[in-house]
Amino acid sequence: MSLRFLLDTNVLSELLRPAPNPVVLENFQLYQAEISIASIAWHELLFGCYRLAPSKKRITIEAFLFDVVAPSIPILPYDKNAANWHAIERAHLKEIGKTPAFADGQIAAIAKVNDLTLVTFNTSDFENFEELQLQDWRNASEN
Repeated sequence: MSLRFLLDTNVLSELLRPAPNPVVLENFQLYQAEISIASIAWHELLFGCYRLAPSKKRITIEAFLFDVVAPSIPILPYDKNAANWHAIERAHLKEIGKTPAFADGQIAAIAKVNDLTLVTFNTSDFENFEELQLQDWRNASEN
């Protein structure tokens, strides 16, 4: 199977909750061979983990990242093609008075240049990017 989805940071974080949203969990399992994450999301997850004091929670998160995510989910880079698309979109959005977070632009660019649907709980953060496919896996009707 080929990749279809780029998971945003908040989707992976959901999987670490004591009781993850069942629709999100079901989709994660159903599409496991078709998901990827952006290197920016990987950074955000690691940064969040390493900001925690040494604890059971930190050990659990670190184990999830290195034992589950890293070996089984492709981590896609912010490369030249993504940077080109991001620059064009950022200039366009600035012209119309929109200033999305830089990291969101990077994640959107990685999804767009790899022809992937971005799965996020924050669709409003990404809705101004042109021709970007979005899904919120908490809503069963979107899948």
